Amino acid sequence: MTDTPVLLIVEDDAALQRQLRWAFEGYRIVTAATRAEAIEALRLHEPAVVTLDLGLPPDPDGTSEGFATLAEMLALKPDTKIIVASGHGARESALQAIALGAWDFYAKPIDIDALALIVARAFHVHTLEAENRRLAARAAPAAGFGGLLYASDEMAAVVRTVERVAPADVSVMLLGASGTGKELLARGLHDHSPRGRGAFVAINCAAIPETLLESELFGHEKGAFTGAVKTTPGKIEQAVGGTLFLDEIGDVPLPLQVKLLRFLQERVIERIGGRKPIPVDTRIVCATHQDLAAMVVDGRFREDLYYRLAEIVVRIPSLAERPGDASLLARALLRRHAEAMNLAVTGLAPDALAAIEAWRWPGNVRELENRIKRAVIMADGKLVTAADLDLADPDVALPLNLRSARESVDRRTIRQALAQSDGNISGASRLLGVSRPTLYDLLKSYDLHG
Repeated sequence: MTDTPVLLIVEDDAALQRQLRWAFEGYRIVTAATRAEAIEALRLHEPAVVTLDLGLPPDPDGTSEGFATLAEMLALKPDTKIIVASGHGARESALQAIALGAWDFYAKPIDIDALALIVARAFHVHTLEAENRRLAARAAPAAGFGGLLYASDEMAAVVRTVERVAPADVSVMLLGASGTGKELLARGLHDHSPRGRGAFVAINCAAIPETLLESELFGHEKGAFTGAVKTTPGKIEQAVGGTLFLDEIGDVPLPLQVKLLRFLQERVIERIGGRKPIPVDTRIVCATHQDLAAMVVDGRFREDLYYRLAEIVVRIPSLAERPGDASLLARALLRRHAEAMNLAVTGLAPDALAAIEAWRWPGNVRELENRIKRAVIMADGKLVTAADLDLADPDVALPLNLRSARESVDRRTIRQALAQSDGNISGASRLLGVSRPTLYDLLKSYDLHG
């Protein structure tokens, strides 16, 4: 094995092959003269960079075979930097190649010095992107706050708030639709608090029948009721020194709300069938998708309990309100499910990424994961398509004001380009058809982060 970077040269002209091999002697050179040889070399050597002549046999005077090779290579190894060359309609070929996913283009006759700079830059960018992916994969579970993946400013603001309140021993209420990551945020809050070494105990109040919920929370003494064959501590006791996460707190019945309020006021509990007060030191984090303030007005939720639980309220945006996060999560979920099922799906096709960013995601992250899991199973090729995701063409509502509409489209398109290029400014600028300085100006103008 060697650490020398691999450069695959796809060129049917033997003399030019030799010239390029000599010019790039600092790399480990692999050559191919046909599409079949190029694909075989790509699979065997996994080069970081490829130079591809579009004029390959059996169409050496055209570009059809070269474009077919380009598409197949990108489907197999989307991260490979492919630099295409052609002397046939150079401008039109360049535009088409970039649109298909080529990294750069050079026209024949070849200027070796110019090509050397392009190749060196391609290797440098490939190395940086690979390192970024390794760091992100390694850091995400810890630095991603409870395993939560995000890139949007909206979710970053939520995480900053939760990080700020984590050290304070106050009750926190997380408000958000189902599937927005409330439990992940609660776990992150616990991990970043002084109670992080204690237990994190979660209970879904909506999933447990009313008759059993009190016993689950407060525990019971032996013989307290039929079937109580031993003394069993409840979830509140199990979380002593740590955090109790009460999911769907709005489903707690009114009689039990009274007992929960007493615990929060006095920090003592009594098990069912017990007579002895038990002091407990447990932090409460709760969550719900319901409008608790409205429930208080309707008399379905105690006002005094609400204010005990809502010392800090954090509202979590839906996935549709988090630009760029859907693509980020989709890539991570695809890798996870493809590896778990040992399937050869490697990425998302451009139409899939566009559909993911435009879809409203009424089921939030849970819906996204279900669609990705299905698509990984159903995909015919290496890339998941919009059809595999079963996403219809979205009807995206835009503001009627022309300036607002233009800004909305600009923001969405820039974020989509950044998501498709994994945050790479050069890649995003090529997708958008603008220069890097122009893209930097747009990012600054719209207060976006590249």
